[in-house]
Amino acid sequence: MVGTGIFTSLGFQVGDLPSGFAIMALWAVGGLCALCGALSYAELAAALPRSGGEYHFLREIYHPAVGFVAGWISATVGFAAPVAIAAIPFGVYLAGVAPVPNPLALSLGVVCLTTLVLLWDFRLGSGFQNAATILKIVLIGILIAAGFLVAKTQPVSFSPSAAGGKLIVSTPFAIALYFVMYSYSGWNASTYIVGEVRRPARAIPLSVGLGTLLVTALYLALNAVFLRTTPRAELIGKQEVGLIAGVHIFGPAGGKVMAVLIAVGLVATVSAMMWIGPRVTVAMGEDLRLLAPLARRNRRGLPVRATLLQFAIVLLLILVTTFQKVVNYVQFTLTLSSTLTVLGVFVLRWRRPDLPRPYRTWGYPVTPAIFLAISGWMLWHLLADPITREASLWGLATALAGLLIYFLSPKEETALESGNPR
Repeated sequence: MVGTGIFTSLGFQVGDLPSGFAIMALWAVGGLCALCGALSYAELAAALPRSGGEYHFLREIYHPAVGFVAGWISATVGFAAPVAIAAIPFGVYLAGVAPVPNPLALSLGVVCLTTLVLLWDFRLGSGFQNAATILKIVLIGILIAAGFLVAKTQPVSFSPSAAGGKLIVSTPFAIALYFVMYSYSGWNASTYIVGEVRRPARAIPLSVGLGTLLVTALYLALNAVFLRTTPRAELIGKQEVGLIAGVHIFGPAGGKVMAVLIAVGLVATVSAMMWIGPRVTVAMGEDLRLLAPLARRNRRGLPVRATLLQFAIVLLLILVTTFQKVVNYVQFTLTLSSTLTVLGVFVLRWRRPDLPRPYRTWGYPVTPAIFLAISGWMLWHLLADPITREASLWGLATALAGLLIYFLSPKEETALESGNPR
């Protein structure tokens, strides 16, 4: 979860939300939405334990076509886009530390290197993932502690106010929320690898629930530090928020060290999404003959073809688009998929009341209802606002393309389904 968004998205929020209270409310609402979604996903993962995330859930709850569209979104842009969104600021952050002729080359290089490591030695990639995740948490802890100890602060107030209250129900708040929800993306990541998790009925609820609570607390504190230490004018429209704030907290030299550490943390995001995404493609290939070649694994059990497909899509996104356009493009489709999935908690309880549920959503039915209300509000504004409408419609077109591919694909049982090894 802790990836690109927390170090980049504030710059796209402070311009339209000039209120410390509104910014804090924005990140709190995002955390609440992510937590409600995580608890709902945990019930589905425990009741329907198979890797694949939304692809598996939606095909079981609604229809295989709906599941395929969700899987198609994940396989094409759902994981590739977050990789690109992490790789692009990786180059930007390092370019802010040392003179780099072309930050784009650094972005491409980190994707190539990470993919090579994951395909060469899974244990090495897993070890790096764990180490980089710990580094990110330590880094955020240092930033928070130092930020609250800085003597020179900005005139920002986090207390409720009438002006801040009006901003919370405004269109800019709803639009800024999708940047926040991108920052929280990953709250459902462990449901994509249920088949590779020990004791999923216990591990999945703990990982998504406690993980989301921890990240929400970190995000609120870190944004408070950014606003407290850094002039708002310096943040507006900037990607490298962590670098700018780091200079104000630690000075020019310390800010550069923090930028390097943030870049290392972004590598962990690239690694995580390059690891999880191909597992969805594999699950799809196990069910549809047209995609069966993508389900094949090598002798070490690694999905090489699915990984290389995602790798190619990531490179294309980095080369042809920008950070903000990728976020606009992917957030609509991801929100649509997660909305249908959480709605599926209600549908599955109605259609299959006798299905064993080792874990039941805490706070049901209020918890999933909160997620659906916030997500529906976001989807409406993403389509209604001229700034985000075009990218959202492209995302919708991607989903419809997946639906077309599904109906053109042979539906016969694949060899993997029948149990015959390839």
